[in-house]
Amino acid sequence: MEKTLVLIKPDAVKQNLIGNILMKYEERGLIVEDLYKKRVGRELLDKHYIEHVDRDFYPELTEFMTSGPVVVIRIGGRNAIEKVRAINGATNPKSSDPGTIRHMFGTDIQSNCVHGSESLVEAERELALWF
Repeated sequence: MEKTLVLIKPDAVKQNLIGNILMKYEERGLIVEDLYKKRVGRELLDKHYIEHVDRDFYPELTEFMTSGPVVVIRIGGRNAIEKVRAINGATNPKSSDPGTIRHMFGTDIQSNCVHGSESLVEAERELALWF
């Protein structure tokens, strides 16, 4: 069984969308194996988003991700990474397919409600950071 990381971002937590988002994953046969809610510090974000630390948008991203609590989820299931990415939709909610989390609840590229690991290697690295 494949495992992946999902983060429900501060914008979705503030909108009380946690249950709605979890339901989308469970409806597709994925299993919520573990979850917790926390405020994230800069040190963990620097490790999580290591490939973005030197990019122009990174200060704004860290400000957003530290603006409120996130929900950290380990999800498992057959083809979990691919399924989560399909359920989440494209990074830009305006480009996401109807019915995806980002299309339904996201407002822009940053406030797009969720993060999901992109690959098995990334999922393993991210899960080790958060769990």
